[in-house]
Amino acid sequence: MSAPGAALLNRPSVSGGGRGLAMQLLLAVICGGYAVGAALNWGSEEVAEIMGDFGLSAAGLLAAVSCFSYARAIDSRERPAWLLFAFSSLMGAGGNAVWGWYEVILGEPVPKPSIADFAFLCFAPPAIVGLLVLAKRPVTRAGWVCLGLDSWLIGGSLLTLSWSLALAHAARTAQSGAPGSVPRAALSLAYPLLDIALVSMVLVLHFRRSETNRSAVNTAIAALALTVLSDALFTSPLLSAEYQSGQLLDAGWFAGSLLLAYAPWGARRLHPGQEPAVHVRGDRSHSRPITGSLPALTPYLAAAVCTLGILYNVVDGRKVDRMVVFTGCTVVLALVIRQGIMLLDNIALTQELAQKENHFRSLVQGSSDVIMIAAPTGTLRYVSPAAAGVYGREAEELVGTELATLIHPDDLGRVVHEVRRFLAAPPTEEPTTRIECRFKSGGGEWLNVESTVNRHQGGLILNSRDVTERVRLQAQLQHSAEHDPLTDLPNRALFTRRVRQALTGRRAGDHSTAVLFIDLDGFKAVNDTIGHQAGDELLIEAARRLQDSVRAGDTAARLGGDEFAALILGDGNRDRSAREYQVREIADRLRTTLSQPYRIGGSEVRVAASIGAAFADPGITPSDLMRNADLAMYRAKAGGKDRVEMYAPQMQAEVVRKAELAGRLRTALHEGEFALLHQPVVSLSTGEVAAVAAQARWRSAQGILFTPAEFLRVAEYSEGGAGGPGGPGPDASRTAELGRWLLEEAVEQAADRHRAGRGVPVAVRMTAQRLLDRAMPLGSVEALLTRHGLPSGSLVLELAVSDPRVPFDDLERRLTALHRLGVGISLDGFGSGYAAISALRRLPVDMLKLDRGLVEGVVESARLHKITAGLLRIANDLGMRSVADGVDLPEQVMALRAMGCTHGQGMAFSGPLDEYRLRRALVRGTFPVPGGAAQPALAGGSPGGSMAIRRGSHNETPVPPT
Repeated sequence: MSAPGAALLNRPSVSGGGRGLAMQLLLAVICGGYAVGAALNWGSEEVAEIMGDFGLSAAGLLAAVSCFSYARAIDSRERPAWLLFAFSSLMGAGGNAVWGWYEVILGEPVPKPSIADFAFLCFAPPAIVGLLVLAKRPVTRAGWVCLGLDSWLIGGSLLTLSWSLALAHAARTAQSGAPGSVPRAALSLAYPLLDIALVSMVLVLHFRRSETNRSAVNTAIAALALTVLSDALFTSPLLSAEYQSGQLLDAGWFAGSLLLAYAPWGARRLHPGQEPAVHVRGDRSHSRPITGSLPALTPYLAAAVCTLGILYNVVDGRKVDRMVVFTGCTVVLALVIRQGIMLLDNIALTQELAQKENHFRSLVQGSSDVIMIAAPTGTLRYVSPAAAGVYGREAEELVGTELATLIHPDDLGRVVHEVRRFLAAPPTEEPTTRIECRFKSGGGEWLNVESTVNRHQGGLILNSRDVTERVRLQAQLQHSAEHDPLTDLPNRALFTRRVRQALTGRRAGDHSTAVLFIDLDGFKAVNDTIGHQAGDELLIEAARRLQDSVRAGDTAARLGGDEFAALILGDGNRDRSAREYQVREIADRLRTTLSQPYRIGGSEVRVAASIGAAFADPGITPSDLMRNADLAMYRAKAGGKDRVEMYAPQMQAEVVRKAELAGRLRTALHEGEFALLHQPVVSLSTGEVAAVAAQARWRSAQGILFTPAEFLRVAEYSEGGAGGPGGPGPDASRTAELGRWLLEEAVEQAADRHRAGRGVPVAVRMTAQRLLDRAMPLGSVEALLTRHGLPSGSLVLELAVSDPRVPFDDLERRLTALHRLGVGISLDGFGSGYAAISALRRLPVDMLKLDRGLVEGVVESARLHKITAGLLRIANDLGMRSVADGVDLPEQVMALRAMGCTHGQGMAFSGPLDEYRLRRALVRGTFPVPGGAAQPALAGGSPGGSMAIRRGSHNETPVPPT
């Protein structure tokens, strides 16, 4: 297809279907059979009279019943017309029945005039009125006048011709005065005059018929015209004298009645709201001017018929009849009046047309849209002047051009398909359509053009506008919605869609496709040290390196923050080891590239990259594949960072296990399954209990309190701020709730012991992040001390500072405020972590608590011995007390005391105690110290030694469930 005109399709016409065709064939067979019978005189004179009289009566009665039934079935302005047709047919049936009564029943000739003549005379007037009802009603007075004049022009011309041929003879017969001649002459004149009036209305209705139910109206007109033709033949002098019932002339009346009975039901009718079919074939367009000009030629044809009537009298040599002269003059006068009206109407229409043409021409030429008219062949017939401003091409240059040559070749097939579909659709259902394509401009570039398309005489009207800027803006918005604004890499939404396409498209069976999740290690430190602007520059450079490092066809994306991702399309290799080697090689190359130094603001910045990789195993979903890669990336970070980790199924199992632990923690918090134990902190020189360390324990279903190491590690891991997809531990709110419970229980029980005279300071472990957490209201510790009445110096906060990102300014202000209230500050885990020196330098620390890792090897390892001695020397030089955590052996006690450690906590003295045993220990007040003279606070011992403090009674004890 080279043009839209080649896509024109003909609309299917409204068909009556197989049933309508069967009815037409049946009608033709019945009428033909009747005509053959009449031509053969029905075989006998008696049968001919029966068929000629009662046969016509039955046909007329059938037409009356059919028209009456149809009139009752419809509810429109046509109903009176069909009722009048029913009455007209009933009169014709009655006249034929009377005629048969005389000829068949009585066997007498029909008298003239008779009741049959009265019935026949009543046939034409209702039919004439019915035709007037069906005619298209004029909307102006001039239109009504023209309708009357047209009727008289047709009727007068036919009267002139009929009078000259036959009616004048009947009139002269009436004037002769013979007996009975006047009624017979009047009757002979009445028939043709009524038929002339009926023929006039038939012709007028043919030119002025309404579009509604046109097929039924045309059939009714044909039926009446056939009846009038038979009447005209019957009234002619040649046939009227020799007419007998059952002759061939009766076949015309019979066919007219059956055709009128068939008209309302068998003819094609349109459904409500349906427009008549419009044929668009070019080979029938030439008939329209002829049919459209026939109404305009009607007055002249009528005048010609009238002239023929007058010429007939002149040529015959007879004297011109006064009736002919009078009728001819009235016809000429009507013609003159009608032409005058038409002239005035044409002048008014011409002025109105010129005004509307100027109006629409101004609209078209002044419109910013380009209006084009394309012929059925696709050639442009008209282009509005706006084409010069929109397309950069003059309108005259485009006229005569094939529309297909202006459309982009990639869009032409789609445009032709849409035009075909549009032209094949019914106009009532789809009056217009919209097409968007690329259009060639005068400068040779392609413009995005949106066109509203309408039908026009088999062709098209296109109202087009340039939408290039809108398309460009939409493309920009689409790009912005799918790309990261900082790095211009695909964002998470676009990356997820491409992963889905890789898993569901033609690569659905390629299990070597992989997803890489990448996290920049140390990026937050860049933001905190040299600013967010430098961090943005680093991300931009990292994105550029990542984009340059992936293969063509792969996708690099930024998911948010310092997290990136890459979709590595597979090559169809099903060897697992080979594909893992290939993906790991790509991931290592990316890690090496991203870990190279960055030049930011004149300084060198270094970050590392942790990468997790996951493969598209059979049946995996995009979300699961991305989750697996994320899990592998967090495993790489947990394994030391700056490494590549391949996903393994046990990673997901570990996430599920930790989620179950988180659920257990939530259940324990809500159902009160935690208990508080205290472990004594003992002076290494005297054995006195200097403080107690509060520790939380979980009560099992059997009522046994024990240390759920894995459980507490989950809580500590979450407290430390680590986290990954799915969360390796409980959420921060649950951990905060556990911390609040521990602090409140410890303060409340310490206050009770103080009131009972057993007051010793209580040490509660708390992370620096938790102390500065906004969820923990400022002054909550102070309010807790006030509410329970705990004296100054009775609370020690064991502060864990393990994250270098802790804001020391805020932490210093907070601890200083607490220190003024008498809250002791102990630096927990001294000797491990990242911020010990900074904490000693800036924070108001009263006590150092050595890390358990230093204490465990202080006897066996000379290196740890020196490190621990150095740390204790620092504490002594700063005037701080020192506490060794995890002192379980007598040798450790003696070694630490020799190095200057002041206090110890561990199984060498006592394990965590419940409240009852703790108070017993506080009554004794001291524990035996290896190498010293202090007495044991509790009876019992442990195997392998004679000292009482080594007994198992200091281990964790069972407590009945509450």
